[in-house]
Amino acid sequence: MNIKMNTIIVEKRSLNAKPKQLRRAGIIPCVVYGGELEEALSIQMSQKIANNLFKLYREGSKVQLKVEDQLIPVQIKEKSQDALTNKLIHISFEALQADQKVNSLTHILLQSTDKVKGILEKMLLEIPYSSLPEHMIDTVSIDLDGMPIGTVLTVGDIAEFKNDNIELQVDKDSIVLRIADKQHTSSQDIV
Repeated sequence: MNIKMNTIIVEKRSLNAKPKQLRRAGIIPCVVYGGELEEALSIQMSQKIANNLFKLYREGSKVQLKVEDQLIPVQIKEKSQDALTNKLIHISFEALQADQKVNSLTHILLQSTDKVKGILEKMLLEIPYSSLPEHMIDTVSIDLDGMPIGTVLTVGDIAEFKNDNIELQVDKDSIVLRIADKQHTSSQDIV
């Protein structure tokens, strides 16, 4: 596999190669843009490497691409999938520049969901923000074990977001999750 730590080895893509033909050959067309790049860079990787990439990382993750002898720090900006087969068909990467803020997403991972006594309501599990690359946050894990019924967790309650280096693009009062009592009101009980 060509994913070492967070470095993904990719190849430059010929602009003559048609995306459909590449995908039939098990190759995913990709693009890198932004940062110090003067123009977008067309690249490609095998379907297997792309699938492994998304087993380890997600949109908003910071990784490094190795294109020939060049290392490019990037964030995974967007993945496109076929609506019918769910197979990856394209990946976009944004090149990072140390002194330039980027917009990204932090993914909220919930642990011990099976230990929740009430009804877990997941409201906001992707938190948009901007920061310099060195302060990017890929994921935040929240352990739900022992959280009582009635808990309401907001973005502002999460320690990682109480950081002056992170500019939230949602209100700090936005609800991430809530644990409700199992006895909830049905729609017939609402007047």
